[in-house]
Amino acid sequence: MTTYFTSDTHFGDPRVLRIDRRPFPDLATHDAALVEAWNAVVEPDDTVWHLGDFALGPPPERVRALLKDLRGHKHLIVGNNDGPATLSAPDWESVAHYAEIDVEGQHLVLCHYAFRTWNRMGRGVLNLHGHSHGKLKPATRQYDVGVDAWEFRPVTLETIRSTRRRRAGT
Repeated sequence: MTTYFTSDTHFGDPRVLRIDRRPFPDLATHDAALVEAWNAVVEPDDTVWHLGDFALGPPPERVRALLKDLRGHKHLIVGNNDGPATLSAPDWESVAHYAEIDVEGQHLVLCHYAFRTWNRMGRGVLNLHGHSHGKLKPATRQYDVGVDAWEFRPVTLETIRSTRRRRAGT
């Protein structure tokens, strides 16, 4: 079983095509491509932490259908665009505004928003966040897990860390 992270899928939200310039001709193609990208990497027994802004706009039955179509055990960290249909969907294993978890021996602070400071940051704890759609300058021990920064798919902690090292040239 593998743990993945993602955020800012914005299923059903037409604004992402315009504001974030996502490369899809329409919202139906966008949503289908994100489901396909998710399921290409996530297996049924994997865990996925979605760090907010799952869906905005679709009716509750569409949100429930999307969650059923996506593989894995899904946890939601609430984002500013997660409405009642997303929050009340029955296929979330947990719904919270903040979480601290351990993955691969690494303690993580999870929130939709990037923090300037967080619990035990001076002791190597990492902050994973969304909300910024890949537009924030990377900070030490802080990682944007949004789909705009990761080819529209969930990523593992190992991938996140190794990609940052390659980009930094270390």
